Amino acid sequence: MKLLRYGNPGREKPALLEAGGKLRDLSAVVPDIGPEQLGPAGLARLARLDPEKLPAVRGKPRLGCPVAQIGKLVAIGLNYADHAAEAGAPLPSEPIVFLKATSCIQGPNDAVMLPRGSVKTDWEVELGVVIGSRARYVSRKDALAHVAGYCVVNDVSERSFQLERGPQWDKGKGCDTFGPIGPWLVTPDELANVQRLGMWLDLNGQRMQTGNTRTMVFDVARIVSYVSQFMTLLPGDVIATGTPPGVGLGMKPPRFLKKGDVMTLGIDGLGEQRQEVVAFRA
Repeated sequence: MKLLRYGNPGREKPALLEAGGKLRDLSAVVPDIGPEQLGPAGLARLARLDPEKLPAVRGKPRLGCPVAQIGKLVAIGLNYADHAAEAGAPLPSEPIVFLKATSCIQGPNDAVMLPRGSVKTDWEVELGVVIGSRARYVSRKDALAHVAGYCVVNDVSERSFQLERGPQWDKGKGCDTFGPIGPWLVTPDELANVQRLGMWLDLNGQRMQTGNTRTMVFDVARIVSYVSQFMTLLPGDVIATGTPPGVGLGMKPPRFLKKGDVMTLGIDGLGEQRQEVVAFRA
């Protein structure tokens, strides 16, 4: 099942994507795609629906973040061995955990805005994990039972804020528009193996990142279990699980985003995003 939200920012409506590619409105069934709908009972109710009996969504509306009311956007750093190598960093012995401000969250195709003072804004295609049920001190064996679904995340990062202005990565990760999520949330039953998903990112039509979730240092189950040892994960929380190689910081010479650039990115089975880069505006 592929769940999404469409419409103007702040006024999105819930919908699902049927097998034929049509969007079907869920407004008469649920008020939104948020914490109450992401638990096992809520997802089971939606799975029982006959999409052909739901109203079709006309045209090509804007897509918002597929999850409403995200309480935490947790992220994992240096979680692909080849990305750690290009960054000149040792492999972490434990997952590197940081937070992206929820105010950075936006739709998958909304413009990415360069922050004031930006000189090294970068791209990162990542697998997003959406929590469906409360996870606190869960084991690796039980971790995936707490997952409602998966999505594409672009962990946009301002490297000078992240790495050159003190040790706190959060400063370079939570700028406005730095959290495109979507286009949809895909429930686990649609993926044969979440640890075998190809992923990619193009900049202005040129391939920058090519990777696969099989090369994660810490797999999804380990990440969910690990994070739950330090904070309670709640329905609607999202974890961005790290990026493969090919980021601008790792190029020789480094390459960073500028006004007018266009990023396109995707993950097998989870859809694609497209963002134009725009200048800062107050």
